[in-house]
Amino acid sequence: MNKKWNIRLRRADGSIKRGLVTGVVLAALIGLFYAEEDWRGWHAWDQFRRAGEARGEHYDWGRLTPPPVPDDQNFALTPMVESCYGQMLDRTGHEIRPRNTKLVNRLEMHYWSDVKNYTYTDRLNDWNMGKRTDLAALQRYYRAIAAKTNRFQVPAQPQSPAADVLLALSTFEATIEELRQAAQRPYARFPLEYDKEEPMEILLPHLPSLKSCGQVLNLRATAELQTGRSEQALADEKLLLRLADSLHNEPFLISQVFRRTMVQMMLQPVWEGLADHHWTDTQLAGLEVELAKLDFLTDYAKSMQDEMGFLTRFTQYVRLHPGDYYQLTHFNVGLSSSEISKPEFLVAVLTHWHLVPSGWFYQNQLRCGRCVAEFYLPAVEVKTHTFKPALVRQAEAFLKEERQHLTPFNIMECEFMPTPNKAAIDFAHAQCSVDLARVAMGLERYRLAQGRYPDSLAELAPLYLKQVPNDVIGGQPLHYRLTEDGRFTLYSVGWNEMDDGGTVELSPGKAHQDLSEGDWVWRYPQK
Repeated sequence: MNKKWNIRLRRADGSIKRGLVTGVVLAALIGLFYAEEDWRGWHAWDQFRRAGEARGEHYDWGRLTPPPVPDDQNFALTPMVESCYGQMLDRTGHEIRPRNTKLVNRLEMHYWSDVKNYTYTDRLNDWNMGKRTDLAALQRYYRAIAAKTNRFQVPAQPQSPAADVLLALSTFEATIEELRQAAQRPYARFPLEYDKEEPMEILLPHLPSLKSCGQVLNLRATAELQTGRSEQALADEKLLLRLADSLHNEPFLISQVFRRTMVQMMLQPVWEGLADHHWTDTQLAGLEVELAKLDFLTDYAKSMQDEMGFLTRFTQYVRLHPGDYYQLTHFNVGLSSSEISKPEFLVAVLTHWHLVPSGWFYQNQLRCGRCVAEFYLPAVEVKTHTFKPALVRQAEAFLKEERQHLTPFNIMECEFMPTPNKAAIDFAHAQCSVDLARVAMGLERYRLAQGRYPDSLAELAPLYLKQVPNDVIGGQPLHYRLTEDGRFTLYSVGWNEMDDGGTVELSPGKAHQDLSEGDWVWRYPQK
């Protein structure tokens, strides 16, 4: 009996030893796997990062955030501007809880009212489509809501549309003048929480307020030109540019969207004033100098690096806080089941950090970085002042292919990389718009001096323009021809890289221009 028990004990002891050995070997293999994946991912990312820095590229969030500026020289820390974010953020950028609801946002200037059943939906910036601002429609709108609200002043009897619009907008007069004084400060850095651990939780409450203020300045300048107040219009145009410039150094793609929108607002009064010959030579010369400072091609390259830095910071956060992010990714992959394979499984694996080597997160950073370095950044050549739509289309095709084969290494790339076509078109069109405006100013200055428009753009340099900008698409000269009504048509070949004869294509809904088709045109309405 004892002999049998001894045999069983020896067998059990042997099984335990074999199990322990197997466990140790398995643990060692797992440890080796994690160590290998961690080192491989980190090393690949580190090599890419170093190579990028050697080329002058930076993807470190800390290096991309704007440097501090002196408080007493910071436009964003003036009491009036502070009111646009002070309910949510203190002067150091940290979030206020509970909200400071006693503070009134003085920068929120809506040219419309929220009176029920009375909405104003007309587009304000239609110079791209050759449309003027409909001040008469605004005049009717203000008179219609006068019985419902006293927000806007209206005269007892209608004046000219421009005069009535200026009267209605006079409710913002004191605020705008205070803002004008604040804008004299040389720097602008909004106190945002750049060091927030979760970068997607960084609050940007100032953006809509700046845009609403820009819309009021846009309307004021347009109405001022029509009432012969070109100097006041010039002051409002410069203030609008200053508001747009206050966002210049912010490393967020959405901030640059708002900035470009505000520049387009500023160009509407420029376009209308040129169409009606309201601007003087001196005024045009000064405006052209201000517009020449805008460089959306350089801004595009910086924004793509900023976006990569943001994604790097975000990936680091996901790696360290998988539980906080799991639900968002689980329900917001952004891809249909027909486009990717087993998305829920991969998202779950990637976002449960305790199952995933940290090297996989570096691999995700690497895939995003390579997409930026190989497709996004080469799409622009700052030295030659050109965009390359073909490279952007390659990036679009590349991302589409990536989305067909989702892996643990490319999920961040598939889910969060900005759409290359949309971002590039917007920056290219913004630069083209500025270039067209500058050339149009030179043409008007030539007309004021010579009594006619020149036969070619080459006649503008160097007296009316230091240098005539080329077409940002392709780098060839901008297209220019005189028209039978004594005016001209000026245009870029646009994103499709084809000369469509100065034809503007509309979106499917016909509400605005389709920037991916047709030409980008500066043309005045018929007299």
